[in-house]
Amino acid sequence: MQWHKSSYSTNGGDCVEVAEGQRVLIRDTQHREHGHLTFDPHEWSSLLNTLRR
Repeated sequence: MQWHKSSYSTNGGDCVEVAEGQRVLIRDTQHREHGHLTFDPHEWSSLLNTLRR
């Protein structure tokens, strides 16, 4: 899985990275050592749709 920076992250260092595959992983770019959150792709899609509304 490849990590990529969210297009909604600011240029000031408040960044979120996402890795998408069979699972969607989310982590804080500034604190990678703290691990990541894991979502099912359907859950992730539902979350994004809710946030867009």
